[in-house]
Amino acid sequence: MYSTFTDLILGFTIGLSLGFLGGGGSILTVPALVYIVGQSPQAAVTASLLIVGANSALGAFFHRTQGTQNWRVALLFGGSGMLTAYLSAGLSKLLPSTLLMILFASLMLVVGAFMIASKPPSVQNQVGRGWVITVLSGAIVGLLTGFLGVGGGFLIVPALVMLVGLPIRQSVGTSLIIIAMNSLAGLLGHLHGMSIDLPVVMLFVTAGLAGSLLGARLTKVTKPEQLRTGFALFVMVLAVFLLYDNVRKFLGVA
Repeated sequence: MYSTFTDLILGFTIGLSLGFLGGGGSILTVPALVYIVGQSPQAAVTASLLIVGANSALGAFFHRTQGTQNWRVALLFGGSGMLTAYLSAGLSKLLPSTLLMILFASLMLVVGAFMIASKPPSVQNQVGRGWVITVLSGAIVGLLTGFLGVGGGFLIVPALVMLVGLPIRQSVGTSLIIIAMNSLAGLLGHLHGMSIDLPVVMLFVTAGLAGSLLGARLTKVTKPEQLRTGFALFVMVLAVFLLYDNVRKFLGVA
């Protein structure tokens, strides 16, 4: 009973993050599956792609009526990301579990610092910077998606704002489409020889449905950038814990 309740709370939080911020779900999912559910990092990476992908698709559906989705950018960015996510998916199996978590935590730390340091553009009607930048940005995010098992939303939203030139609200809605595409490609690359704990996944996805719906509604009344700093600090604190725990294990420190 306790385990089921915990899974539901975690799933709701992940869905809320995706629906409201357009990202952040995967950066919570992998540590939650490893440290709370008890899965191996490799299994958590695979399950994370399924959970985050499903919740992102739900979040994108809830955002469809708000005019916050740019399908041209989503298809260019997501299409290139799907290819690199699929090709890089097998790389995580070549690394020790502790090293994989160290890389994941390091990425969390860098992105958290970037989210705090960067300022969202003040001009809402920005002009896109061309399809080449869009495709290259998508390919880089897709590479990280397949390798580390992250949907990439915490990277996609800043990339869409800073590199592609989308307004912040449109970046949130568009990122959900891209996350779903990247997660699907990464999942397909991870499925070979890897089992998935479907009951746990279903609990996370079901609770994430409610969280995604609430998060999408919150974007109508709250500015996403107001929550960004708090979320970034949480990500960095979690990253420090993961680095401390896994560096000690990697170095063989008791």
